[in-house]
Order: sequence, then C-alpha cells, then structure tokens
Amino acid sequence: MKEKFTTIVSTCVPLPMENVDTDQIIPARFLKATSREGFGDNLFRDWRYDKDGNPIKDFVLNDPTYSGCILVAGKNFGSGSSREHAAWAIHDYGFRVVVSSFFADIHKNNELNNFVLPVVVSEPFLAELFESIATNPRTEVKVDLPSQTITNLATGKSEKFDINAYKKQCLSEGLDDIEYLLSKKADIEAWEAAR
Repeated sequence: MKEKFTTIVSTCVPLPMENVDTDQIIPARFLKATSREGFGDNLFRDWRYDKDGNPIKDFVLNDPTYSGCILVAGKNFGSGSSREHAAWAIHDYGFRVVVSSFFADIHKNNELNNFVLPVVVSEPFLAELFESIATNPRTEVKVDLPSQTITNLATGKSEKFDINAYKKQCLSEGLDDIEYLLSKKADIEAWEAAR
C-alpha cells in the first residue's frame, strides 16, 4: 500500500517546454534496471548533467530557487515511447503531481499506475501558472483529488480536472491494481460461494 492521495499543497518546479518525450524524461541507456528505485537520479539526465556528469547550473532541477512535489510542464508531456520507466523516474524523484495542458495517453496512464497524478489544465491556466511561478518561485498550488480541482494560490483561480473513477479510488486509498483486487477478496469469495 502506498501513501494515500487526498490534497496536496506545494511549491512547483516549472518546466515550460513543449513536447517533452519519454527519452528526455529518462534516456534509453538507463532502462536496464527492473527495480523502480534509483530512476529519479537520472530524471532529465541529459538536461541536468553535462557529458562529464557535472550538474548544468541553469537547468531547473539544479536550481535551488525551485522545489516542491508538483512539476508544471509544457504541452504534450510524455510523448514518444511507452516506457513506464519515465513514470518511475518522476515518482522516484519525488513528484506527486505533473500539471500540463496535454499528456500523451500511455504516459498519462503510466503516471497514474505509479501514484503520480497527471492534471490536465487549460492553456490559459497553464500560462498563468508559469507566470505566477516566474514572478514568485514560492507560489503554491493546491491539488484537491476529492473535488478534482487545482488552484493557483497566488491568484485564487481554480480549474476542475478529469480522472478515471477507478484510478481516483486507487490513488485515494493508496492501492495499486493488485492491492485493489486483494481488497475485494471477501466480496469475490462471497460471490463465488453464492454461485
């Protein structure tokens, strides 16, 4: 069982780039491992470090100005290959929410399966959020899963977001697919006994 997801209030890490694909999120050379741990070290590896492994100072994850468990990304986040390792890296780094105006479908589902909430917002809301963070890096965002709302606390503006009801329940209860099925064991056994 994972940590239950209800409401998160956090500062944000802005990544105002469009069309960030899964090879940029986690380069293919790091896909050899089968355990989910340690992938966060190589999140955005080729943007975070130079060829000698030194941190690239002006990349946002290396900038102490920005922190938090919410990644705010440009349109079309997670395109490219369907590698689940990209979601592993995002989660292992410590992000609980990724906000964008559009996600590639497979990546969006991979995030949900790995206890990262992908929140789709309108283009104007995303632009305002980037502006608020640029003005004040301590800007906080509230993501309320029960009410399916996201609020920019700098401006007070909110939007509703969609989520599959089953995935919402899994996040809310901290259950992956197997744990969800096991939680229904008594119901399944009762149904079988009645047949």
